Amino acid sequence: MPERPGRGLQPNVLGTFHTIVMAVAGSAPAYSLAATSAVLVGTVGLGGPAALLYCAIPMLGIALAYRQLGRIDVNAGAGYSWVGRTLHPFLGFLSGWALVVAATLFMVAGSLPAGTMTLTVIDSRFADDTTLATFIGAGWFLVMLLVVLGGARLSARTQLVISGVELVILLVFAVVALVRGTGPGEGTGAGPGVAHSFDWSWLGFEHFDGVSGFASGALIAAFYYWGWDVTGNLSEETRDSRRTTGLAGIVGVLTVFALVEVFTIAVNVILSADDIERHSANVLTVLGERVWPGVGGKLLVVAVMLSTVATLQTTLIQVTRSLFAMGRDRTMPAAFGRVHRSWNTPWVSVAAVGGVALALILASLALGPVHHILGVAVEAIGLQIAVYYGLAGLAAVVAYRKLLFRSVADLVLGGLWPLAGSLFMFWIFFEALGDFSATALALGLGSLGVGAVPMLWYWRRGSSYYRPAKLDASQTVRAEEPSGYAHSTTIVTDY
Repeated sequence: MPERPGRGLQPNVLGTFHTIVMAVAGSAPAYSLAATSAVLVGTVGLGGPAALLYCAIPMLGIALAYRQLGRIDVNAGAGYSWVGRTLHPFLGFLSGWALVVAATLFMVAGSLPAGTMTLTVIDSRFADDTTLATFIGAGWFLVMLLVVLGGARLSARTQLVISGVELVILLVFAVVALVRGTGPGEGTGAGPGVAHSFDWSWLGFEHFDGVSGFASGALIAAFYYWGWDVTGNLSEETRDSRRTTGLAGIVGVLTVFALVEVFTIAVNVILSADDIERHSANVLTVLGERVWPGVGGKLLVVAVMLSTVATLQTTLIQVTRSLFAMGRDRTMPAAFGRVHRSWNTPWVSVAAVGGVALALILASLALGPVHHILGVAVEAIGLQIAVYYGLAGLAAVVAYRKLLFRSVADLVLGGLWPLAGSLFMFWIFFEALGDFSATALALGLGSLGVGAVPMLWYWRRGSSYYRPAKLDASQTVRAEEPSGYAHSTTIVTDY
């Protein structure tokens, strides 16, 4: 047998720098822009920059919540463990299941653009061939599956190369876009040949179609940021993880915000709604050609391809570590908790996710064009993201409730901001229900509902997860330290 009973993940594999790289790669800025720009513009028009801004603020609250929870409970299941030990085990399982489902759906939403962008680099004439793009995307998925199977160290080194090239391309292009901008007649605004000029109203609320329109835009914006929390799932494999994983998550959110905000403003300045609708599957390619003719389009295609491949890898890490924690707790089949003797990876979880995702990728051929599949998947995943992020924000407030009034920093950073982030996530979830398509709602909510089956099954079988030791920060913070925020060493190991 390749595994030993009770063997865990290999500790101290990742350092601070590699963990930050993982956080940024998990959010996949280039992929998010390519896959989601058309959906965001179709929902809020010129209000895209505002949606990203007003979603980033509560998202930082969720990142702060992850930082705090990770300091008192190091667990590959992250939100699954934290929510279960603070709010209720059923809610904890729902949090973990939401991540598993969202990540599995993303295998389709990520693999198809990887195939399309690869074809665009090779020969753009084949870029619209959905069947060919699907098989090439499946090939990329299998490559990343093998990398994840090879362990956290191999994954980190691969990410350093892939994401490093992606970020260099994005930064160079952002500088060129900001320096050159567009002259009269170069961009398209309300009509052909009419350029938009930057307007501060793009950062206000006037472009949203009421409250529900704002909520829908913010929920789609959440998809841009999703993925930084892979650092929490890697906590058992990270050096000084009680400090490192939370810091990396916050840096990841800020980095991705800066990149996607610049590019979304560039989309507003350069492309019209008609341009975006006509080129919904390759918005960044058109943007690149407008800003940097002959070079920009190809550069951004390469960046999107690399970003997509990178985020496939980090998403695989998230879902397999979550299933590993569930298998270890006997809330899912115990085989998911097995770790390979040589690779130190949950190989059964990797194989299971790979099989299901590959089947879904191939089944997507029956769903139509790539851009249609992406639109539905983004909306469905947005609903699931809102659920498990919202629960994590509440869990942090509950875990630290006895320490919130020790200082202003504790109250704001440990209580009010995570709570605001949580409430925001739940609010946009419910508001968006009336705006999303029936297909997206059925996929997003239906797949969450399926989680009740394994939850009730393993609850009735007496899994110890459903009788948790409560997570209470006051029991692990040293009494002599004046503030949990003032000192990074205030948490003692209780895991």
